[in-house]
Amino acid sequence: MNATSSMGIAAAATTVRPCCRILAARLFPKCPRGAAPFPMCPRKSPSPFPKCPRRRRRPHLAPAWIRAAVAPAADAAAPGRRRLSTEEEAAAAEVREETAMEREAWGLLRGAVVRYCGSPVGTVAASDVGAFREDPLNYDQVFIRDFVPSALAFLLKGETEIVRNFLLHTLQLQSWEKTVDCYSPGQGLMPASFKVRTVPLDGSNEAFEEVLDPDFGESAIGRVAPVDSGLWWIVLLRAYGKITGDYSLQERVDVQTGIKLILNLCLSDGFDMFPTLLVTDGSCMIDRRMGIHGHPLEIQALFYSALRCSREMITVNDGSKGLIRAINNRLSALSFHIREYYWVDMPKINEIYRYKTEEYSQDATNKFNIYPDQIPSWLVDWIPEKGGYLIGNLQPAHMDFRFFSLGNLWAIVSSLTTPKQAEGILNLIEEKWDDLMGNMPLKICYPALEYEEWRIITGSDPKNTPWSYHNGGSWPTLLWQFTLACIKMGRPELARKAVALAEKRLSNDQWPEYYDTQTGRFIGKQSRLYQTWTIAGFLTSKMLLENPEMASILTCDEDLELLEGCACKLTKAGRTKCSRRLAKKQVLY
Repeated sequence: MNATSSMGIAAAATTVRPCCRILAARLFPKCPRGAAPFPMCPRKSPSPFPKCPRRRRRPHLAPAWIRAAVAPAADAAAPGRRRLSTEEEAAAAEVREETAMEREAWGLLRGAVVRYCGSPVGTVAASDVGAFREDPLNYDQVFIRDFVPSALAFLLKGETEIVRNFLLHTLQLQSWEKTVDCYSPGQGLMPASFKVRTVPLDGSNEAFEEVLDPDFGESAIGRVAPVDSGLWWIVLLRAYGKITGDYSLQERVDVQTGIKLILNLCLSDGFDMFPTLLVTDGSCMIDRRMGIHGHPLEIQALFYSALRCSREMITVNDGSKGLIRAINNRLSALSFHIREYYWVDMPKINEIYRYKTEEYSQDATNKFNIYPDQIPSWLVDWIPEKGGYLIGNLQPAHMDFRFFSLGNLWAIVSSLTTPKQAEGILNLIEEKWDDLMGNMPLKICYPALEYEEWRIITGSDPKNTPWSYHNGGSWPTLLWQFTLACIKMGRPELARKAVALAEKRLSNDQWPEYYDTQTGRFIGKQSRLYQTWTIAGFLTSKMLLENPEMASILTCDEDLELLEGCACKLTKAGRTKCSRRLAKKQVLY
């Protein structure tokens, strides 16, 4: 890292501790007593927890998010809500009245809010009280990826305080030493989730304090560190500035340092030859073994989006020029790589079907030595004549032809795809509506792994049985990302059709986490009810459809300069000189 980032390194420095230690001994950031809640200066020394002012024990109450689960919507003048101008108040008066289902959703979403030191800092993953009595697992925690749709719903509603607090508090939890068998991940890692805990103060039985307890994956299934948390944090940081118009948060020294630490972790050199991020299974929304290790599309689309967002937000100075140059280089290479090698449509499938193998030259057509027999039988009749999609994964001698919804939708949102490819993805979804939407949108992946393939790839996972959970289950939270993609491509009618489909069941079914069966007819066999990102995804979709202009500030447009660099680096004729025409011809069309 550059010398100019020394302040950021000091802010995120770690202290080595014995690997065998209890929870209270783990390191968390803390501000000096009397300091502002979010200091602009580096911390002097590490301490166990970020602390609140001392308080006396109160009578035991149910968690606030349960007590408030059916609370009415907050008053327009409540703290944290942006005051409307006269013009906005006049426009708001003409807005249609919320439906009963929307009012219920807002009550549940506000009831899921978690408070730290009296201020809102996020939303719990689920409010399924009945299931929580038996075993809450980690659904009572605030997840970074899960909070994104909640944050967008609050931002679009004008309630900004909770999002600002969330961004700054998660930043305080970044990069502190976490161990699994005495190994510490690199600086810049964001936690998968955190929980507000109450602990005795200085050994007292009467005085207590609240602390933030993050989980970096050491408590998760498989003990896998989250790769996507930091990427989602960057995306949300940009969305906060775009929607509120408050860019001062992005310009803070600690926030700039947080962005750079995440990027340094992602852009660090390794043995990999590809511009894609190499990750293990279970490091993203699909957090169990599902055969997505390697270079899964979901991570690449989020990585590309985070790079685009970071380039907008990083303060340009002598210390950041090298990082910006590295971002541009990675964006160009990643864009070309995904568009060229991950895209499949009918002509591409036919080309793969006729591939020659064992090609050693630099001019080889089959660069990854893909054997034509890998083309699955289901794909031959499933791929439409018009339309296509980005495959789920690409490695030497391996193409994962499954359709993964989040990766394809976010590739559209971030302009990782070409406009023609983006249109092709929506054409495929429309053509295969019954397969991908069914009775409840939206399939997380298609098709499901079955029989011997399921046993080998998932390890006989009893939760990821065929057409359940991550293995072909239907996840309503994907609605908001589908809505963003449709609005960007000028096809909001597809999103309205999907939202209308979800409206028929979500409230009656008590807002489940996911649905099972090939057409999404049943509530998931282990699905939590009152899942917060199901609720927030629905609300965000509704507000985006009512205000499509807001969708435009959450997406990224095509960048022709990136295309030039792309063609320049990957064609013989353009290695010494590139042209906009060459870039457009080779990549855009």
